[in-house]
Amino acid sequence: MDYKAAYKEWLNRADSLQAELAAMTDEDVKEAFYKDLEFGTAGLRGVIGAGTNRLNTYTIGKVTQGLAEYLLAHVSKPTVAISYDSRNFSEEFARHAAAVFAKNGIKSYITRELKPTPYLSFMVRKLGCAAGVMITASHNPAKFNGYKVYGADGCQVTDKAAAEIFDHINRVDVFSVAAESFDIAVAHGKIEFVDVTREYLDCVYARSVGSNRDISIAYTPLNGTGCDIVPQMLNERGFKKVFIVPEQARPDGNFPTCAYPNPEKAEALSLAVELAKTKDCDIVIGTDPDADRIGAAVKTNDGYRLITGNEMGVLLIDYIFSHYKRLPKRPVVVKTIVTTDLARVVAEGYGAEVREVLTGFKYIGETIKKLEAKNEGERFVFGYEESYGYLSGAYVRDKDAVVATMLVAEMAADYLKEGKTLADVLDGIYAKYGRYFHRTVSFTYEGVAGAEKMQEVLKAFRSKPLAEIDGSPVVESIDYLTQTKLDLPKSDVLSFKAEDGSKLIVRPSGTEPLIKVYITAAKGGEKRIDAILDAVKKFM
Repeated sequence: MDYKAAYKEWLNRADSLQAELAAMTDEDVKEAFYKDLEFGTAGLRGVIGAGTNRLNTYTIGKVTQGLAEYLLAHVSKPTVAISYDSRNFSEEFARHAAAVFAKNGIKSYITRELKPTPYLSFMVRKLGCAAGVMITASHNPAKFNGYKVYGADGCQVTDKAAAEIFDHINRVDVFSVAAESFDIAVAHGKIEFVDVTREYLDCVYARSVGSNRDISIAYTPLNGTGCDIVPQMLNERGFKKVFIVPEQARPDGNFPTCAYPNPEKAEALSLAVELAKTKDCDIVIGTDPDADRIGAAVKTNDGYRLITGNEMGVLLIDYIFSHYKRLPKRPVVVKTIVTTDLARVVAEGYGAEVREVLTGFKYIGETIKKLEAKNEGERFVFGYEESYGYLSGAYVRDKDAVVATMLVAEMAADYLKEGKTLADVLDGIYAKYGRYFHRTVSFTYEGVAGAEKMQEVLKAFRSKPLAEIDGSPVVESIDYLTQTKLDLPKSDVLSFKAEDGSKLIVRPSGTEPLIKVYITAAKGGEKRIDAILDAVKKFM
């Protein structure tokens, strides 16, 4: 069915979206109907609105019906855990999903209020569910929402499971999906409200490393799910000097003070930095809307210095291994292929085994699962990815900004007691091991034309691989779609390493219309990064 025919069908059948459909321009129709939203290992993510390529109650119902049929084909009497973030329609979508599951005879355990993504991962395993659904678009702009699916192990579903779920979804007529009344399903026990906050926080607290609490913190939840649980955690752990950005303190799916609520971006932390200056805080901490990522800035003599995702991971590895009193024998640290090689150098300096996985925290979760299968789960100490996601401990299978906030606060407080800031410690690490310069650049390709252009760019990199990176010969090229030497799944990623240690990694985002380019300069600093980026732009 072409997009015009699909639009006409929705005009005839999508009763609740008639006003929006009628107001669409020709270009709106094309963008909203030229394809269905694609389901992958990250679930669904898209713009909120009417259409097959948009998130609405119809597309939410379709994917839920497909997931229900998949679960019923594999599990006897499956149950599902459901939570949601602060985005527009998140609660509505979560409740609609629960109502569709109820119609299929599948019981849902749902949170009464918004909770972080790692909390959902914890719920799945704590309640013994066959799957989990988190309604979130993480740190995307306000126009987006999403539908993440987790397996019984608390990890986002694997490639194989995602493909099978997608097959089920494709067989569903979007207008044939039935849902029970949410309130009636609750009354009949088919949907149950749950709260596992106490159990979750106890697991977070078990990962505590430091003892000092004398530090002042400026915190922002960026109008997201960290709004209550992070301040509760900090208070219960004894951090009493916590100041919360008032404009960003409560849930708001419009993100009125921050167009892109991503703590990786300096702009997202700007209000927190201003608050920190006013209150003379020692550190700034921000969590993204679904509280799985954390950004930070530390007070120095020259103002507040932002700590990058790569740097914070290195700091945490060094801190945990130098301060934790209960390290296991043969400890394991897990990093993604796009995360700084300095993490490996520092971890191995403490005798840790470092395992490298593809981009995506589910692969770190799978590593934990493999260790547990050998009764070696306690060996996992820390996992992280450069995009500001960290996990200490195996109680969840996703990055967790709640435990990361606790550890960063403890780390900053312990070092402050020693007369050092995180910036001082980081400079010491660079002096000992050498400094790596990194930059991640995203190239956006929206709409129909953008999707075609993305494929052209990736094809160009493959048809004529890089021979040099800013004058240094490439000594290692890896196409993760075709490589057979590494024990990793196939993935649409290309990696080039130069003789001088510089690296270039290119990959399409799994959740957004982006190609991400990860640049490492082993020498030459930011000027070298600029030169490499200029060369990359010719491909884009």
